[in-house]
Amino acid sequence: MAGAVDLSALKQRATQPGEAGRTPGAQAGVDITEANFEAEVLARSNEVPVVVVLWSPRSDASRQVAESLANLASADTGKWSLASVNVDAAPRVAQIFGVQAVPTVVAVGAGQPISSFQGLQPPEQLRRWIDSLVEATAGKLSGAADLEPEQVDPGLAKARELLDAGNLDAALGAYRAILDKDPAHPEAKAAVRQISFLARATKQRPDASRVADAAPDDIEAAFAAADVEILNQLVDAAFNRLIDLVRRTSGDDRTKVRTRLVELFDLFDPADPAVIAGRRNLANALY
Repeated sequence: MAGAVDLSALKQRATQPGEAGRTPGAQAGVDITEANFEAEVLARSNEVPVVVVLWSPRSDASRQVAESLANLASADTGKWSLASVNVDAAPRVAQIFGVQAVPTVVAVGAGQPISSFQGLQPPEQLRRWIDSLVEATAGKLSGAADLEPEQVDPGLAKARELLDAGNLDAALGAYRAILDKDPAHPEAKAAVRQISFLARATKQRPDASRVADAAPDDIEAAFAAADVEILNQLVDAAFNRLIDLVRRTSGDDRTKVRTRLVELFDLFDPADPAVIAGRRNLANALY
């Protein structure tokens, strides 16, 4: 994981305070994003098995499985950990698990998937599956016992807290303060890029793509449309829009468009297939 903040999760925090990525049912476990995947799934699975439920609010079966697992987790009081991934809000986390349908449930132990299933399962079958999982991993997950607790800088902890609370302006200020002291800080650099993007993109007109289509040579309209498309997970469309504009421009205008496109690339993991294709297509457009 690159440690970047998940854009779609942040979008939901900004538009629906307190509701972003929440799994159905009370006590439904930790909500997983790219930012906490390593700590809450990989590292935690060295202590106890982690059951990851990959769900969508569009799926009734997802809700039923999530609620059943939440009830079992509450009853088992720490024998295993429940984590939830809203595949709509955290698509790249879903890609890590190779999700093809929801609900998908994956058990992780010692940082590796050890069992999984898809689809709706009755509570009694879930109970047997969990019991078998706990029995199979008993005494075998001690990798985290000797680890020193992570020492988090108070300024970084505060920035994370503000971000988790959806207070984007304050979080941006906190991360910028970290960069003032440490300009190379990787988490702060990524957070500033992505929060700044989100603050700009959420101010754009929802119909920005239609406006840009009507004025294909308007650079500012194209920038607004690309922002909205990325916000709506239409990443390829956003990249292709600006690459086409690079082909039609020259001089300072071309430099301006290329610079914005590179900024958008930097919002994502460099290994993301959309970024790799986008950089290749940009190079072709330039040369």
